[in-house]
Amino acid sequence: MTGVGTLLWSYLRRDRWLLLWWTLGITILYWSQAISVQGLYATQTEFDRAAAAMEGNAALIAMAGPDRALNTVGGQVAWQATAFGAIVIGLMCMFLVGRHTRADEESGRDELLRAAAIDRHSTTTATLLLAVIANVLVGTCVALSLIVVPLATADSVALGVGLTLCGLVFSGVALLAAQVTSTTRAMYAATGTVIGVAYVLRAIGDVGAIVLTWLSPIGWYQRMYAFSGLRWWPALLLLTAALGLAAAAYVVFARRDHGAGIVAARPGPSRAAEGLSSTLGLAWRLQRGAVIGWALGMFLMGLSYGSLGDSVGSLIGDSDAARDMMVQGSGDLVDGFYGTAIVLLALMAAGFGIASALRPRGEEDEGRVESLLATGLSRRRWLLGHVAVTVLGTVLVVVAAGVGLALAFGLSSGDWGTARVLAAASTAYVAPVLCLTGLARLLYGLSPRLAVFAWLGLLFAAVVLMFGELLRFPEWLRDLSPFHHLALVPAEDFRVLPLVAVAGVALLLSVAGQFAFRERDVR
Repeated sequence: MTGVGTLLWSYLRRDRWLLLWWTLGITILYWSQAISVQGLYATQTEFDRAAAAMEGNAALIAMAGPDRALNTVGGQVAWQATAFGAIVIGLMCMFLVGRHTRADEESGRDELLRAAAIDRHSTTTATLLLAVIANVLVGTCVALSLIVVPLATADSVALGVGLTLCGLVFSGVALLAAQVTSTTRAMYAATGTVIGVAYVLRAIGDVGAIVLTWLSPIGWYQRMYAFSGLRWWPALLLLTAALGLAAAAYVVFARRDHGAGIVAARPGPSRAAEGLSSTLGLAWRLQRGAVIGWALGMFLMGLSYGSLGDSVGSLIGDSDAARDMMVQGSGDLVDGFYGTAIVLLALMAAGFGIASALRPRGEEDEGRVESLLATGLSRRRWLLGHVAVTVLGTVLVVVAAGVGLALAFGLSSGDWGTARVLAAASTAYVAPVLCLTGLARLLYGLSPRLAVFAWLGLLFAAVVLMFGELLRFPEWLRDLSPFHHLALVPAEDFRVLPLVAVAGVALLLSVAGQFAFRERDVR
């Protein structure tokens, strides 16, 4: 097809940094599980005891997958990483495909490309080839990282191949959704829904209704049973589904008009809802899906941590190094573990906070801010609407994680007193999360180009939590993380002053960001 090679090269150059970060992130997800499990248990007896405590836990099985060979490093990697790895690679494919199909059609870039001497199918084919390259790259890096550990070569390759094919299935879903829907947002919603349904079907099926597992590509991937009786034939299901979805996308593409989808966009109401007349209502309308989705996801993550109850000791083992890492120097193992778990949940919630704080950048890039400001709306009022949604959404997401953690802990251990303490302790971490959102707002206020560096703040905070003690970071460097100042409740006594100080820094960063935005040009 004319132009496919040129377009593919252009897409690769355009996405080279995205491909790098996605590949590193997913590879580290698998590799880190192998490394951490290797250093967690001092003896095989200890490993066997921990595996026995994990087996049969319905909450853990629903979260991660079938509990096979949990007393081996490879079995733990396959159990802990595959479900989440499939979700992450699915999201990668969704964004890659959406960026070069539906998003380019909406922006008009695709129409300009079609004005050149290229085949009608060239952009779709180049996008599909890009997805294939991205998935093969991720799968290869995952396999190599496990072989280097070292783990069994055949099983390591199986995890990589299965992940690649799982990503190709979701690439096909995204490509088909781009033909069916008429907007980028609808395309992302449709693909994200399929990924979520695949995970839920797998979770319900693994707990009891096994037939549902066989309706999910994530279930097919896990049923390859890497490191626990490897079999290759489920990979054929993934390959067949990927080819079928790609073929269906081409068939639908041939039957639709450029810029439109098979399902026509519904006309909006003749009059806007009352809530949309305010900047807060508009910002909520733009971000409500993300707020609700993140709140539900963090609630489920809290449930998964809390479901361990007070049996943490048998899961961690007797290794002094592992215990010190988990409890961060606390005297009580269970309290220390849950103090650290709360911080981990807060770090995950910070992903929502930063993305929400950067949402105005997307509106500015698409040119919608300039149109709104032309109506007489002030910059301060427009940005304040998004600030309010970020703050309220962050509170909701963090509290949802805490409620899930406390609820599951109370149900599994019967200790509702500690459960209430966990819920209250989780709420305090709204402040450091807002600190990271304030940093994101300041960087965006200074320049939209700087906004992406807000994610480095989250990365730094995670490194300080997990590796600060191991790498012997100086105290002043650890103090740069807003999460480092709060007490690890319930392992430590709650302290009001650090919480107030972190909240104050968050407020100052946010105000500085809003002021900087008012002083610069809108592009």
